[in-house]
Amino acid sequence: MTKRSYDDRCASAHALDLIGERWALLVVRELLLGPKRFTDLRADLPGVSPNVLSQRLDELERVAVIRRRRLSPPAAAWVYELTDWGAELEPIILQLGRWGARSPFLNAELPLSVDAMALEMRTFFDPSTARGLKASYELRFGEHRYHACVNGSRFEIGRGPAAAPDAVIDSDPNTLAAVIYDGADVGMLRFAGDRFFVERFVKLFTLPDKALVAATT
Repeated sequence: MTKRSYDDRCASAHALDLIGERWALLVVRELLLGPKRFTDLRADLPGVSPNVLSQRLDELERVAVIRRRRLSPPAAAWVYELTDWGAELEPIILQLGRWGARSPFLNAELPLSVDAMALEMRTFFDPSTARGLKASYELRFGEHRYHACVNGSRFEIGRGPAAAPDAVIDSDPNTLAAVIYDGADVGMLRFAGDRFFVERFVKLFTLPDKALVAATT
C-alpha cells in the first residue's frame, strides 16, 4: 500500500490508495504502449524528480500494477512494464483524458509526451471521419517512430516504424496537436507521400465539446 490511505471500504477509494498518488497515473500512461527504462520515463515526465519517480515506481511495483524486468542481451537493460492487471487501466485513462479534454481550463500550450499524443489519437479517433479510408502511416517525433493504421471504423497505433506506409509525418507532438485539434495549417508538418493521406489523417480526430461552467459571482 502507499503511505497514505483513505481508510475506506469503497473499491474506488481502494483504487485511489493504489494509483492516486501524484504522478502514478502518468507513469501508467507512459507504459500503456510498452515497457520503458527509468531514463525514458524521466525524459517523458520532465516535471517529476528522480526521487519521486523512483518512489512511484516502487509503490506501483509493490501493489502489482507494474513489474521490473531485465531485457535479453544485447540490450540487457532494466525496464518497467505494466502487469496484465495494470494494463486494464487503459480504458480508464483514455476516458479520463476524454473527460479532461472537456475542461474549459485545459491549457493546450503545455507540452505533450510522444506516448501521450499517441494515446490521445486512440481516445479522440472519430470513426465517422474515416469512411472509405484505408491507409497506413508512420509518425516520427524526433528519434521516436510510431505506426498507425486506419481501416474504416478501426484505428490502431503503436510504437515502431510502419511497413510501406502511405505517408510519413514528421513533427513534434504539440505541432501535430495544433494541426489536428486547433485547425493549424497542414503545411506546418513535414511529410512524405501523398498529401491526400496526410490531409485525411489530421481530420480523423475530434475533441468533445467543452463543458458548460456557470460563471461565478
